[in-house]
Amino acid sequence: MNTLLLEPHNGVLHVTLNRPDSRNAMSLEMVTELRSVLADVAGDKALRAVVISGAGGHFSAGGDVKDMARAGTTGGLQALNRAFGTLLQEVEALPQVVIVVLQGAVLGGGFGLVCVSDVAIADHQAQFGLPESSLGLLPAQIAPFVVKRIGLTQARRLALTAARFDGVEALRLGLVHFVEHDSQALAERVDEVLGQVLRCAPGANARTKALVLASGEQALGPLLDQAAEWFAEAVSGEEGVEGTQAFVQKRKPRWAR
Repeated sequence: MNTLLLEPHNGVLHVTLNRPDSRNAMSLEMVTELRSVLADVAGDKALRAVVISGAGGHFSAGGDVKDMARAGTTGGLQALNRAFGTLLQEVEALPQVVIVVLQGAVLGGGFGLVCVSDVAIADHQAQFGLPESSLGLLPAQIAPFVVKRIGLTQARRLALTAARFDGVEALRLGLVHFVEHDSQALAERVDEVLGQVLRCAPGANARTKALVLASGEQALGPLLDQAAEWFAEAVSGEEGVEGTQAFVQKRKPRWAR
């Protein structure tokens, strides 16, 4: 990997966006490498969570303007832009829990990654924003995910003003879940969240994530039918049996993965 640092540890893959000279701007190469990693991760039942952070004190300053210049034609620009949207779809659909750790610039594409994460942990001084319209551009692939994350009213305000805001405001908006005041506190919060994730059954977590995501898109009746089917399978499945036995025996469950 030329743009990423990968560190698997105890069932968790730590992914660091590693273009610090450009504040981890998301080049096509980085998008392609991330998609390749996610394709491998999706089928890896030994991995329970993915933690994404940025090198050099920044998460990501957004798309790489140099890539846009190199794309040249309208068709090339369209393909470049759509590739990032596909990445966001793949991050959102990942069966593992996705945690983002946010410092410095969290702009444009970096903002989009936050919107498809399961848990977002930010430094209070991190700088968030959708600067595209101030550059004469559109947050084209990001906008639908922003609306799902924080709602239409706030998404309109942020996209149409290119306003910048800090981690405290991101928490108020519901964009992030935790705000910390130094790097040690950030690391401790990540460890706390990972501990919580690892207590959960991996298969149950994957199904629960799929159910929650479907709730905004699927008709209620068919969704509840599907949920009932999955619930019955869980109760009689390996994880359900182990979990209920562990509860009765007053011990921690031993998950198969």
